[in-house]
Amino acid sequence: MSLFKSNKKENNNRHFTVCGIVEIDGKILLVRHTYGVAKDRILLPGGYVKTGEIPLISAEREILEETGITCRAKDLYCMQFKADQWCAVFTMEYISGTPKSDGYENSEVLLLTIDEALERNDLTNMSREILKAYKENKTGLKKSNYIAKACDETNYAIFGV
Repeated sequence: MSLFKSNKKENNNRHFTVCGIVEIDGKILLVRHTYGVAKDRILLPGGYVKTGEIPLISAEREILEETGITCRAKDLYCMQFKADQWCAVFTMEYISGTPKSDGYENSEVLLLTIDEALERNDLTNMSREILKAYKENKTGLKKSNYIAKACDETNYAIFGV
């Protein structure tokens, strides 16, 4: 069964975003963005949370769409908050796939060590701060195996318990 349920409301919500830290053979998956304030810069892959979608599923979907990589959210690593938006950052378990650009939202997919990424001038500030912290401490709030009785893994998750 696919974890990416079809939803009649397929619109994206610019106020709720996700990204993921994916390690493949000791290197971090990054993308070169093609639009907006991050245009031509590299950052952790991610995107908008669709209406009716929980953030960890959004992260898995967005990374697959943008890079061809199948991964599963492990931990909630950190959260970014602004007055009118938030971004959830997950550590991801690499499952399969060969990194490739989607040719639309990103023009390039890179695999870099954390140190290589941190040395670059084209890394976004948010990705830089996340990777600096990740280099020091790779643990976040662990995802529980518990799923509420009326739910399934596509619409319920609890972290830190």
